[in-house]
Formats: sequence, C-alpha cells, structure tokens
Amino acid sequence: MAELTIRSAAERDIPLLYELMIQYIVDFYKKPEPNEEELKKLIQHLLDHPESGLQIVAEMEGEIVGFATLYYTFSTLQVKRAAILNDLFVSVDARGQKAGEQLFEKCLAHIRKNNFAYMTWETAKDNYIAQSLYKKMGSEQSDWVVYEIE
Repeated sequence: MAELTIRSAAERDIPLLYELMIQYIVDFYKKPEPNEEELKKLIQHLLDHPESGLQIVAEMEGEIVGFATLYYTFSTLQVKRAAILNDLFVSVDARGQKAGEQLFEKCLAHIRKNNFAYMTWETAKDNYIAQSLYKKMGSEQSDWVVYEIE
C-alpha cells in the first residue's frame, strides 16, 4: 500500500486539486463543469485568506487523491468560530485506503486545536457510504433541519 500524506493545500497543489475538484463536481455530483478560472480563484482565495477557510489534501505518490474544504463562520449561541465541512472527496482509485477517514480526522483536529465551537456538514440522504463514515468517526445526525433557496 502506498503511503498517504494528509496536509494543508499549498500553491503547488492548485493544478492537481483543480482536476480532483472537477471530478467531484462533474463526475460525482453531476453538476455542470465550472469555469476553470473561477474554480482556481476559489482555491487561491483559501490559500491567500486562511481566515476564511482551509483546504486539506490527501497525497499519494505525488498525486492529490482527496481533499476536504472547511469554511469558517461563527456560532452566536456559543460565541465562537465554527467550521463548515463543505467538501470531503476521495478519488475512486484511492478509496478503501482510509483517505476519507484521515481527511476527516485532520479537519476535526484543526477545529479542536483552534477552539472552534463545532464543525458541521451535510450529505445527501442517499449517500450511505458517507453516512457510514461519519457515524464511524463518532458523529451524530443533527436535530436541525436544513433549508435552501436559489
């Protein structure tokens, strides 16, 4: 088994991270391919403005095989910063090697180290694989109901 490294994204990762994010958006979620410049600006924004969020990558043999994105917000109820785990994705070829678990653990360690109120996230109702991972990691389904509008 190849060695897996979990670390914060860096400038050098942008091309490979971009390609992996395209897999996530287009192949996994079946959404239209985003504008390349806009997606790369989003990655760059997180690198340039660490106060707004963090991207963590899973690297294996020089390839980015997974990523997690945290965006920061605030909890009025707890009067602390909070984190939204907006993305957690591992390429098909790298699944089954604990990359998802390690990415999640790195995110959790980050919010605990920095005294965040909590980390929250959502997943599709039919994404049973993700739900299984989250339960395995010790999380519980929230009592809150999520709404959205476009």
